[in-house]
This record gives sequence, C-alpha cells and structure tokens, in this order.
Amino acid sequence: MIRARIIGTGSYVPKKVLTNHDLEKMVDTSDAWIMERTGIKERRIVDKGQCTSDLAFEAGRKALKAAGLGAEDLDLIIVATTTPDMVMPNTGCMLQEKLGAKKAAAFDVYAACSGFIYGLSIANAFIKSETYTNILLVGAEVLSRFTDWEDRATCVIFGDGAGAVVLQRHAGKRGVLSTHLHSDGTLGELLKVPGGGALHPPTHDTVEKRMHYIRMKGNETFKVAVRALEDVVQEALEHNKVKPEEIDWLVPHQANLRIIQAMAQRLKMPMERVVVTIHKYGNTSAATIPMALDEAVRDGRIRENQLLLFEAFGGGLTWASALVRW
Repeated sequence: MIRARIIGTGSYVPKKVLTNHDLEKMVDTSDAWIMERTGIKERRIVDKGQCTSDLAFEAGRKALKAAGLGAEDLDLIIVATTTPDMVMPNTGCMLQEKLGAKKAAAFDVYAACSGFIYGLSIANAFIKSETYTNILLVGAEVLSRFTDWEDRATCVIFGDGAGAVVLQRHAGKRGVLSTHLHSDGTLGELLKVPGGGALHPPTHDTVEKRMHYIRMKGNETFKVAVRALEDVVQEALEHNKVKPEEIDWLVPHQANLRIIQAMAQRLKMPMERVVVTIHKYGNTSAATIPMALDEAVRDGRIRENQLLLFEAFGGGLTWASALVRW
C-alpha cells in the first residue's frame, strides 16, 4: 500500500524568551496564576523584522537536511498558518523562494491550531494519489503580532515558532495511517481575530477597537475542546482498530496543559508517553505538533515502527486527529 511517510523533521524558535515573570510587569498576572491555568512557563517572541516565512524557512531547512533531500527535490510546499506574512502572495510561495524550491507548487492551509493535521491530510492525499512524491509541510506562526499585550487572558498563552516535516511516497506499513478532520462554524465566535479581512478591513476605527488581536472565550473553548478531541481521537482509534494501550506516543496540540492531561487520562496513558512542550513555548498554533514531534524525534524518544497519535483543536472551530506509524 502507498503511504505518505515522514522522513525528516525540523523546528525553529526565535531567540527572545518571554517569561511569566516578564509578563507580571506588563499585565495583572503572576507566574503561579499562569502555570495553574495553562502550564506555560515561558514562550518565544520574534525579533523586529522576523516574519512567519523566516521561521518556516529555518524549520523547513532542518527537515530537508534530516530527510537527506534538497529543495530542488520538492514537488509541493504546504504552510499551515494563521499569521501569514501578508495577504498575498501566500506564505508557501514566499518559503518556496527562500528555499529555492523552483519546481515545487506552494500554498497555505488556514485552519488555525488544527492546520498542521489539515495539511498532513492534504499531503497524504496527494501522495496516495501518486500526484507528488516529496512534500514539505510546515506549521509556522508569529502570534505575538496578533496578541493583545493588555489582555491578560490571551497574552499569557501564545508564542512564536515553526515546525516542519518532509513526507515521501512509501510502499509499506509505515506512514500516515489515517487523518480525521472536523469543523463547526457556528462556534467561530469563541476564538477569532475579527479585524484585517474583507469583512473588517484595516481602518483607524478597527485599530482603535483593537480588532486585529486574538479574542478568545476561554472557558467555553476549553469545554468544547475536551469533548471534540475525545471524539476525534476515538474516531482515529476505531477507524484503525487500535486500542489506546497500543499507542506509543501522544503528540498533542500544545494549547493548555489541562487539556493535554485530560486527553491522556481519557486514553489511560501515563504522561510519560505524552510529548509536552507547552511549558517552554506556549501555544504556537499550527506549529505546536511538528515542533513537539521534532523534539521527540531528535532526542530519541520516537523510534522506528512506533505508533503516534496526533490531535488538535483550534479556531473555526476546527479539530482533527491523525494516526502515524513511524
């Protein structure tokens, strides 16, 4: 059977570290309050002049090196992001130019925190249909530029970073076994950036009303996320006739440590089998899963033939899962 197999991973975070103690000087919050509610200790912030395609380039370059491929070998580039460098051209095309991947098609996937798994599903379909052989999939975000640093409910959560994987056509049992995508637009108001699009284009009024920043109804989002993730994880297990105890690693979206712990508990998985990076990087949206994956691959936790479960939930609302045989 033809499968899309991940043959290389890479990640990149900016150098600047913003700690909870730094945030104590900016808004009415505390390290204890943030840790208790999110599990986040610090996050990374881009330097002036750095943008999403820069982060994507660094992560993509590392993934290509790990895969033993050059940019000229790529057939397609997919960038999952909600913080593109600009409206047009897409960030995928900007990454293509920076990498020098002259023969690769390129586009963006816009599914918030679920974007990496949405992109994985698309890449898997292209490879299984034998349309493409080598695909670079990157999750990259510069959320600090869309964060309201006066809103303590959201500014403590988000960070900047990028993670990448190279997928290649593979005949065998290893690779992406299945992906499962869902959305519910009726709940879009729970998590949004209202300004900057065609509905509310940038004006003095939208800027004054702070419409270009992330707005989130945290408690409601948390409740929906736990239920949705439980369902989509169960869907992946049932589809593949796999029991929770057969999963070697849970690689979840790093939104909130309590959500991660809740999912591990429902799967009866010890936290030692869950890849957690939220304490170091916060929520980097579409970048969290590939960043966590790269870390666990490079430190030797993830090994050949192990079974990995990805799950994510984000704005839209969107949620997704994937099962991968490493």
